[in-house]
Amino acid sequence: MSDLGKIDREFFDEYVYPNLGAERDDVTLGPQHGVDFGVVDVGEKVAAMATDPVFVMPSLGFERAAWFAVHILLSDVAVSGLAPTHLSVDLNMPAEITDEQFATLWETFDREATEFGVSIVTGHTGRYAGCNYPMIGGGTAISVGDPDDLVRPDGARPGDKIVVTKGPAIEATGLMSIQFESLMRGDLDDGTIADAKDRFYDMSPIRDALTAAAAGPVSAMHDATEGGVHGGLYEMARAAGVGIEIERDRIPIQPGVLDACEYFGIDPWVSISEGTLLAAVAPAGVDDVLDALESEGIPAAEVGEVADGSGLTVDGERVDHPGQDPFWGAFEEHMEKLQAEE
Repeated sequence: MSDLGKIDREFFDEYVYPNLGAERDDVTLGPQHGVDFGVVDVGEKVAAMATDPVFVMPSLGFERAAWFAVHILLSDVAVSGLAPTHLSVDLNMPAEITDEQFATLWETFDREATEFGVSIVTGHTGRYAGCNYPMIGGGTAISVGDPDDLVRPDGARPGDKIVVTKGPAIEATGLMSIQFESLMRGDLDDGTIADAKDRFYDMSPIRDALTAAAAGPVSAMHDATEGGVHGGLYEMARAAGVGIEIERDRIPIQPGVLDACEYFGIDPWVSISEGTLLAAVAPAGVDDVLDALESEGIPAAEVGEVADGSGLTVDGERVDHPGQDPFWGAFEEHMEKLQAEE
């Protein structure tokens, strides 16, 4: 198992995949490494579902931290192309959280869930010794919808075009520039730091995914979380048993990203990028998808295509899955620097 971050495929295949409980005919998409959600048939509908940690960083401020937490929970089912409908939340909170802080957190969950038409249907809430930020529980999001509207994660087909929104290292940039702003000052100018901090509210692919799915024939979608753009495209190719070929200079890059990543010593192309949508789109639908994203103010570009073969090719060179995301090590390193300053 990796020291930090998600388990790799080898660990998944050895320990997780052989032990998945009872086999049921209504499970039409079960767990796979690097795949965002599973699918269960429910009568004439399907339910896509995904589980993630409740990730809360108090240093962001509880409203901002809660916004990110709920968007993390809803993101993985949104890339199914079905709008999120239901949410279950387990909060195992540190003893020091105050009633006022909890109120801000939960009111933000309610506000964001209401905006997306999501009902919170069950959960668990408590303070416990030994529970620490930022991982303070978990949640399961569900999207119930028409099976014809489902975008399977393994659906990329040769000839499809690859569309990428926002670009690399959105989450790494947004989180670290807010958390470590004081360290950045003196090395980066105020405008660059402000640009990097502005990436925070880009850290959600929900509108990207629902907009793309509604606009044109989308074959597969994936959120570029751990492993970043390269890791996400590799996972998308592996899930479908195809190759993906891209040109990196066609991918949009948001202001502040490259400077922040250079400062933190991380490669933006393999760094966590929650909020960046990777989509395989049938050629006839690419212009409609790009136009729809533009109308929503979401930067996006066609950057390559799906081909016969396997794996990821970037600018003509084969690229392996990056493995452990550099974000986690860099975050720990700079947290130690910040604590030393204080």
